[in-house]
Amino acid sequence: FGGTDGERAGDLNRLADPERALPDIALAVRGGYGAARILHGLDYRGLERRLRDQPIALVGHSDFTAIQLALYAKARIKTFGGPMLSADFGAETPSNFTMQHFWRTLSQPSTTIVADAPQVQTANVTGTLWGGNLAILTSLIGTPYMPDIEGGILFVEDVNEQPFRIERMIYQLHLSGVLARQQALVLGQFTGARPFEYDNGYDMQAMIDQVRSVVGIPVITGLQFGHVPDLLTLPFGAQAELVANAHGFRLTLSDYPHLG
Repeated sequence: FGGTDGERAGDLNRLADPERALPDIALAVRGGYGAARILHGLDYRGLERRLRDQPIALVGHSDFTAIQLALYAKARIKTFGGPMLSADFGAETPSNFTMQHFWRTLSQPSTTIVADAPQVQTANVTGTLWGGNLAILTSLIGTPYMPDIEGGILFVEDVNEQPFRIERMIYQLHLSGVLARQQALVLGQFTGARPFEYDNGYDMQAMIDQVRSVVGIPVITGLQFGHVPDLLTLPFGAQAELVANAHGFRLTLSDYPHLG
């Protein structure tokens, strides 16, 4: 960790201090684990007061999802799922795709993502865009740090999880009623999601087919977000319009913090 739990919570809480100048952008250094350990120590009321009128771009993904969920649940603070300081900005050769999309998203009040990813289900929906790492998201179900979002568009990703484990987590979202309140589920990248020998060939496509048969909302695939070098920047809490068909999908995002 970059410090004790108290020190790490204090780093975020300094954003609520009116005596300190706010940065335009605050990046998570890395993912991993441990974010859940500081959720109870964040000054949600102070952060809400300070960032309501002076929003900044808080950016990260993976374990940072816990902080994003908590900030939105407790204070309706909008953040960004996107590149991190160490793995992305600090890469030996940073991805042009990642950097261009990051700056394009943060420099304008709206952005549109067009994906050449043919879909077997159609969608034409609007709602609040939210989500992040699937394991982190499901771990907060039943806690005060899980947002109660009606009519949202939920995106998820993960790394090194077998397809049956991904299915189990999506079923947790389904059985807890989270998915029933959403307009669509958008699957990002699931890096390393391959079946083991004892999985009897139960792969990602079989898992997706099963999920589609039960959740009752469109399940869209191919979002370029996750533990991958080429990474979109997605504003958590933005207004979103999703249109998907046999040719691909379009995701239009607006009403989020931006520079300038």
